[in-house]
Amino acid sequence: MSIKHVFKRTGGWLYLNTSLGRHPLRGAGVILMLHRVLSNDRAAELPHRNELCVGPEAFEHLLIWLQRYFECVPLMTLLLADPESVPNRPRVALTFDDGWRDNAMNAFPLLRQYQVPASIFLSTDFIGSRQHFWWESIGETLWGSHGQVARHSLIEHLQHAGRPLPVLLDDIDDERRSLALLHYLQSLKSLDPRTLSDLTEACPQGSQPQALDWPQVRMLEDSGLIRFGPHGASHAILTGLDDQRLHEELTRSWTALENGCAQPLPVYCYPNGDNDARVRQQVAAHGFAFALGTEAGLYRNDGDPLNLPRFGVSQRNAHHPELLAWRIRRGAHP
Repeated sequence: MSIKHVFKRTGGWLYLNTSLGRHPLRGAGVILMLHRVLSNDRAAELPHRNELCVGPEAFEHLLIWLQRYFECVPLMTLLLADPESVPNRPRVALTFDDGWRDNAMNAFPLLRQYQVPASIFLSTDFIGSRQHFWWESIGETLWGSHGQVARHSLIEHLQHAGRPLPVLLDDIDDERRSLALLHYLQSLKSLDPRTLSDLTEACPQGSQPQALDWPQVRMLEDSGLIRFGPHGASHAILTGLDDQRLHEELTRSWTALENGCAQPLPVYCYPNGDNDARVRQQVAAHGFAFALGTEAGLYRNDGDPLNLPRFGVSQRNAHHPELLAWRIRRGAHP
């Protein structure tokens, strides 16, 4: 571990274990952003998976750590708390983006074991379908998880789309190759949603859907630990849509939640966190009192409720939560 990581872990530990460090957290709320919990930790450690994935051992370690230092509460309990009656012990709420099937298979058993509530924000077009999330399909195909024939075929499609692969994606070192893949996938976010959909279609579909289905959604909701909100319908970046398509995305995602859930959350979760004044105005016009972004910061009931801050959870900072504490410290505004 690098000296920088040792410094951050030490600083994070001091932040939560000294009265001076804990002071900025007094009465504050922390919203955490997760995506996937894979079936093993080694798969989650590579850079192109690390930011969106955690393994079960790291996730369990995180839950134990959270219960030690925070009061784990449902998202709406955190958002609707009276600032005058918020306890000194900081509160934390867990959120999951997209609606991955492994939220039910791998995350929920641990949430149930430790009785930690969570909110899952669904990209509703994917739920109950065999549609695949582009990041997973393109990333794993380029990684070679589906064989070299599929990889080379996708590379040709990417070249036609004007996005040739960087040389480092053929590096023999797994760490360097995975890091190059991470940067490359991030660069694809700027592509038109239709182009991303076409590229995803060029990937092997696999035998299992990647997203939850509606019976799983209802089973999780019936547990009393999980609630659901919308994360777009098609996961299109809302700031890139014209007014009509933006209205359709917001309406379609909420209608699906109303039909599929008993009590959907009045909270929108922006795909990729992207929002602007026009998007926020439309979200409010559709009846949402709150919306989640991706900027780091504490929740203190005094910011923009339509761009709530969250701290991202990765395999690295779930396995070493002092690193997460350091990120919270950097994002804290007393």
